[in-house]
Amino acid sequence: MAESTSPKKPAEDDPSAGRTGDQIIRLDSEREQRRGNVVIDNDGLEAPAALAPAALEAPAKEPRAQPAPVTVAPPAPAKPKRSLTRPVLFALLPVALVVGGYYYVTGGQVMTTDNAYIQAQSLGVSTDVSGTVQEIDVHENQAVKKGDVLFRLRPASFETALAAAQAQLGTVRNQVLTLQASYQQSLAQIEQAEADIPYYEAAFQRQQDLLKTSTASKASFDSAQHDLVAARQKVAVAKSQAQATLAQLGGDADQPVEKNPFYLQAQSGVDDAQRNLGDSVVKAPFDGVVTNVDALQVGKYLPASQPAFSLVSSTDLWIEAEPKETELTYVRPGQTATISVDTYPGAVWHGTVASISPASSSSFSLLPAQNTTGNWVKVVQRIPMRVTVDDAKDKPPLRGGMSVVIDVETGHTRGLPDFVTNLLNRFGQKS
Repeated sequence: MAESTSPKKPAEDDPSAGRTGDQIIRLDSEREQRRGNVVIDNDGLEAPAALAPAALEAPAKEPRAQPAPVTVAPPAPAKPKRSLTRPVLFALLPVALVVGGYYYVTGGQVMTTDNAYIQAQSLGVSTDVSGTVQEIDVHENQAVKKGDVLFRLRPASFETALAAAQAQLGTVRNQVLTLQASYQQSLAQIEQAEADIPYYEAAFQRQQDLLKTSTASKASFDSAQHDLVAARQKVAVAKSQAQATLAQLGGDADQPVEKNPFYLQAQSGVDDAQRNLGDSVVKAPFDGVVTNVDALQVGKYLPASQPAFSLVSSTDLWIEAEPKETELTYVRPGQTATISVDTYPGAVWHGTVASISPASSSSFSLLPAQNTTGNWVKVVQRIPMRVTVDDAKDKPPLRGGMSVVIDVETGHTRGLPDFVTNLLNRFGQKS
């Protein structure tokens, strides 16, 4: 066994003193398990930990007394390296505060609300005339264009009414032509009566002269005088008849028949009958999608002005939003907005704030809140706001009732907090 240069400890300090070999080996094994670096073999030499089991098994086969082992001091622990995490975190903290403060001061330009929905123009399709449904030309949820036929009413009654109105128009036309002819006849009668007056005047004058000389009788004079008066009265009657006829012709005998009041009245009857016939064929007033078509069936009698089914516009769309009153501080009509629809993640539309309601939504309710009463509780109100969609073309289809999120660019930054602004103002006044 090699001699150790380490100084030996006193016997009272040696834990192996007075112990048997097995006890000494057991103590060495426990010490090795605690230390984990080296073990002491049977000869008192250091051995690797991997060889410890073999060294421990040998005494079991041939136990013998072991000399006092040499205690080996554990190696000094290595000095840990100083971590850079804490200095880096302390260095990044002010940077993060500066960056966060900058974004806080320069932010707040966008007003965002998710209390917004798509609205679309909708119409209950109806007609001005009553009739029986003869044909339905669309089906449920079909997209239609403006002017497409939706359904037809039975046209027989409307065609009959149109024929009667056209016949009445022809009768009135003939009556107008007759009045024009009567007027011309009255003018001729006036000319004839005026041409007879000089003759009757001469005859009257002759009888008057003869009566003075007692050549003519009193009867002849009276007859001549009567004929003259009758001739003059005939002219007056003819002129009156001409005036009455001219009045029926609208004051203008040379006026075209189509401009005569009687003709225009009859023509309006024809137009009305033609309109009723046209209304029996119901067409789409705008582009959209028809719905609830199954409510209308062929053979059903449809009263005038009763909606048959609905037509929802696919082009006249807008956003109806109701942000809080505290969010509308810097929102103005004409500002641009970004629209995100929940149905189409990633798709973005652009719009413009069209208008802002002059009153809150609760103001138009059936029973508005009486905030002046004693049981008043303050509640943040919502103000309706309408946003138009500017680029709906070539985008996914929008439908009424879809939920959207609106970001309105107000252009007003948040700025410094009030207490900081007041503090700076105080320093400015002192300086």
